[in-house]
Amino acid sequence: MSADMTKKGSCNCGKISFEVRGALGTPDACHCSQCRKQSGHYWVSTDIEIANVTIKGERHLNWYAASPKVRRGFCKICGSFLFWHPNGRSSIAIAMGAFDMPTNIKLAHHIFVREKGDYYDIADGLPQEE
Repeated sequence: MSADMTKKGSCNCGKISFEVRGALGTPDACHCSQCRKQSGHYWVSTDIEIANVTIKGERHLNWYAASPKVRRGFCKICGSFLFWHPNGRSSIAIAMGAFDMPTNIKLAHHIFVREKGDYYDIADGLPQEE
C-alpha cells in the first residue's frame, strides 16, 4: 500500500495517535446537541472500518457511553474528542480535526441540522439532513 493511502492523526497532547489504512470516507458535519456539547461546536468526522484503524496509546483513551446506542472516545489527558462508535458496528467515526494534514478530502454534507446552534448559519451550499 502506498504511503498516501495511510493517514495519521492524534489527540492534542499526542498521548493517543492513530493510523488509518486506505482512503478516508467523505466526512459529514453533525449538528446534533450531543456533538455540539461534546466538541464545543458541530463535529466533523469520517467513518472508517475498525479493521483499518490502529490506535496507539489506548491506555489514555476513555470511552463515554453517550447513549445506550453509542460511545465516544476521548483522551484522558487533554480531553480531545476523537472517536464516535455505535455499539456493534464494524465502523468508527474519527474526528477530521484530529488528522494530520493534508487529508485531501472535503466535507460532503450536514446532518441533524434541525438541532444546530442558533449562533451560526450553514451557508456552504452542501446538502443538509434534518
